Parts: sequence; C-alpha cells; structure tokens
Amino acid sequence: MTYLTEELIALAGRSADIIPSRAALFARLSLLDWMTCGIAGWNEPLAVKLRQLSEMEGGTGHSTIIAGSRAPARMAALVNGATSHALDYDDTHFAHVGHLSVGIYPAALAIAEQQDLSAAEMMTAFLLGSEGAIRVGIKLGRAHYNLGFHQTATAGAFGATLAAGRLLGLGAVQMRHALGLCGTRASGMTSQFGSMGKPYNAGIAAANGVECATLAHLGFTSADDGLLGHQGFVGAHTPSEARTDADAEAGMQDANMEDYLFPDNKYKLHACCHGLHPMIEALLAAYQMSGVTFDDISAFTLETNPRWLAVCDIKAPRTGLEVKFSYNWLAGMTLRGDNTGDDRLYQDALAGDEELRAFANRITVIGNDALTDLQARGSLTMRDGSSLPIWFDLADPLAEDVIIAKLRAKSDTIIGEASAAIWDLYPRLQDLGARDIGHALSVGAGGTGRAKLRATS
Repeated sequence: MTYLTEELIALAGRSADIIPSRAALFARLSLLDWMTCGIAGWNEPLAVKLRQLSEMEGGTGHSTIIAGSRAPARMAALVNGATSHALDYDDTHFAHVGHLSVGIYPAALAIAEQQDLSAAEMMTAFLLGSEGAIRVGIKLGRAHYNLGFHQTATAGAFGATLAAGRLLGLGAVQMRHALGLCGTRASGMTSQFGSMGKPYNAGIAAANGVECATLAHLGFTSADDGLLGHQGFVGAHTPSEARTDADAEAGMQDANMEDYLFPDNKYKLHACCHGLHPMIEALLAAYQMSGVTFDDISAFTLETNPRWLAVCDIKAPRTGLEVKFSYNWLAGMTLRGDNTGDDRLYQDALAGDEELRAFANRITVIGNDALTDLQARGSLTMRDGSSLPIWFDLADPLAEDVIIAKLRAKSDTIIGEASAAIWDLYPRLQDLGARDIGHALSVGAGGTGRAKLRATS
C-alpha cells in the first residue's frame, strides 16, 4: 500500500480522546449547519423525487430520511446528501476543493442510526472522514477538478467510506478493502453544475461510502490499493503532468497526519457563490463602520483571485440563479442592506433590479494572482473624491461565539421556527444518540413554517 492509503487507515482507527477541542467544535457546528441545509432543502424538487425513488425501492431500515420515513442506510445517505446540497448553501473546504458535510454526514448518520450509536461517535467518525477526504482532495489537486471531476463526490466518497467504516468497526484489512472499493465507485462531474445532478453528486458520495464500507464489513474484497496503486483512482483521474508535479506529491506529505485540517472549513453565510463572500464581508465591514451606501459611491474597484473571474463574475445576470454568481449584483445588494443570507431573495426579478443595474456600471473587477481564493481587496471612491480601502480574508479565524451567532442567524433566516429546536441540541450533542439527530431532522423538516409555505406555492 502507498503512504496515503496507510495513513487513511490509521486515521480511521484514531482514538477520539486525542482529537483537539477546536476540531471537535467544528464537527459539532458542521452538524447543525448540515441539518439546517437539509431541512431548508427538503421540499426542493430533487429532494421530492429522491424520496419517491426511496418509496419505489422500498426496504426496511433504521436510517432517517429528511422529511420522509426510515430507509436502508444506503438510500438514506443518498437522499439526505442530495437534499442537504439542494440549495448549495453548505460549507466549503478550499484545500479539499469541495463540500465535506453533505457527502460525509449523511453516511455517518445513516450508519450510526442503523447501529444505534451515539451522536458523539457519529461526529468523531465524520471528523476523521473529513480529514481523510481533505487529504485525498489535496492529492487529487485542482487539476482533478479542472478535468471536470467534482471533488465533493470523488474525494468526498473516500471520506464517507472512512466514516461509515469506522462506525461499522472495520479493522485495518477491511478498511483497506472498503477504500479500494471506493476507488472503483467514486464518481461525480462538474458538468452537472446548474442541474439536479450537482446535489445528486453529494448524495452519491454518501451512498458510495455506506455501500463500500458495508460490503467490506460483509467480507467483500478489492484491489490492494484502489486509491494510489497501479491504475488506481488517482492515476486514472488526474492528468499525467499533475501526477509528476512536485507540488502535488509534496502537498499530501506536508499535510502531517497529526494535524487537523478540518477547522479550516468555511461556512456559507451568504446564499451565493463562495467566491463572492470575501467581497461581501469586506463591504459589510465598510457599510457597518462608515454607513457608506451605493448612493455615496462613484466607483468601486475590486481585486480577487483570477480563478473566480470564470465562476462568479457575471456582469449582467438574467436570472436569480445567475445573480448568485455576480460580483456586480452582490456588491450593490450588500451596500443597499439586502439580506444576502436569505436564499428566497434570489428570484428572477432581482436580475432586473434597476438600482443594482445602475450601480453595476460603477464596478470594475480585476484578477490578482497575489490574492488567495479566500481574499478580496478593493477601493471605494466616494462622490466627494475621497476613497475607502476594503479588505477581507476568509482564512482569518473567528471566535467560537461569533461563528455560532452567524450560523444561528443563518438557520433563523432559512428554516424559521425549526431553527430554535435545532440549536437547542447544541449544548446536549455529546449526550444524544444518533437516532435523536435523525428524529430532529424529521421533525424539523415537517415543522418549519418556511417549508409549509413552499409546499403550497
């Protein structure tokens, strides 16, 4: 076996007692954020169709489906993974190049409910699975993504397998087989972006993790190293030049297995492309500190990492969805005081907003290689000729109380009355069972006023 597979197996067996408190904190926060996203997405058309698929296939099980009944673990993981990614409002890990919670928590919950394990055991499995997925994502690199593979689904499936396998009590040999099977099962394409296929990718990751771990538990075998072995997953899914690049090889080895990378996870606090978030936070700071609005501004120059220019620099959006990928529109919305965290705001009519269209003419967006994916820098030129510099780096750590307040505000906005019940779990998570989490998801999806409203619209 190669070093990566060996280290993933070692990760799966790591004692919960040595996990740093900040890493455990982020696992708890990510659980509640994932639950929020799942409840918010329960009535999206793709979620409804997947619940119909579950009903058609039938089967009995102990695993909760959001807004549905119980189902076998693999089906529950599929439905819940896709449902929680339906609004694309879940967390992002930029080293992993994808969304961790929507691919790994559904697998962990499904198996933990099936095995009647504690929420604490589930959260530990999720955290270690996420650490594994991040490392696979680093190894695959951005070249894998640029080929058209969706790391949420590909690298994420290995994390889901690790989490599910830990909860099933797989030994080292069985875990090796589970990861090997995942190498022949993991899939997901970025060509699906903008369709139901994108959230389906997250569900696929979760379901593949459950399937591969369960098969290994039953004694199913695989190639010795389906990840980095001859014609394994990495070799088949990355360009040859990336496989020989020194940075790609060093990147994994530099990620010391004793380090915890998951606390670098970033939560979506605005219902738009994550590439816009540094700009939004920088403008919010200017708005809150000086009271500046777009009526005061004659010009706005923004600098961002060049890769975002191909993703979220739609100059004149035509739909509500395109607004979510527009620096021009989000800048104006932020300075106007719009609640950019409310996904209901992004209707098609917003693309025709004349105030925002007029302000967009004052904006210049420039790519700057010196900035990371998480940074934004710019300058606001006032009508009186003065200027106000802006800057924000999403990599800067936030205090626990600040993160909690922001995530709670997000929950309040997108799931309404169900938010209180979800966040009431926070101080008790260590004492709950996984089935308590499943019950909260089921009740929350049925109890949110927003969901009831959408169900009749």
